[in-house]
Amino acid sequence: EEDDDVPQLSSHTLAALQEFYLEQQQREGMKTSQESHQYSVGSIEENWQLSQFWYSDETATCLANEAVAAAGKDGKIACISAPSVYQKLKEQDGKAFSVRILEYDRRFSVYGEEFVFYDYNSPLNLPENLLPHSFDIVIADPPYLSEECLQKTAETIKYLTKGKILLCTGAIMEEQAAKHLGVKLCKFIPRHSRNLANEFRCYVNYASGLD
Repeated sequence: EEDDDVPQLSSHTLAALQEFYLEQQQREGMKTSQESHQYSVGSIEENWQLSQFWYSDETATCLANEAVAAAGKDGKIACISAPSVYQKLKEQDGKAFSVRILEYDRRFSVYGEEFVFYDYNSPLNLPENLLPHSFDIVIADPPYLSEECLQKTAETIKYLTKGKILLCTGAIMEEQAAKHLGVKLCKFIPRHSRNLANEFRCYVNYASGLD
């Protein structure tokens, strides 16, 4: 009889409350999903006006895995103008390595302290906390197929790397890549999410898993 004194919700109110809780759970679920995908390839669209051409999912994964293997346990990886590789590395966040992204596109500032604004025209205009020869591997994809762009990006690469270099650029840049960075052509052929007119290749200066 005491239960009769407990206020009861009407069926309409109860249904509205259940709907509210369901919507709240869905919002939380979407938020979690968005957080887990904010680093995934494609979460920031490529901008052709900035000479951006994202790798295919398979290529980005392959290059990210190569960078992790080359850097070793607790290794430090720098991605210069290679955001789709950076995004694949972020998907592996639980692994024992750290990564920084050097990029002209300020949209990548959403990645917080790991983002470093980078303009290849000022190759050594870098934050003080980016110490010389402090990265186990540097992976770079200069934005333009010109010797000037490669030469200036090479200054940044040589400043940051302890030794290992993974360069992605056009096949026509093979001679200049060897000249400025001492890198050699790999067998692995990178693919892009959209077909490009220029053939792209990878170059390294160490025994890599890309051959």
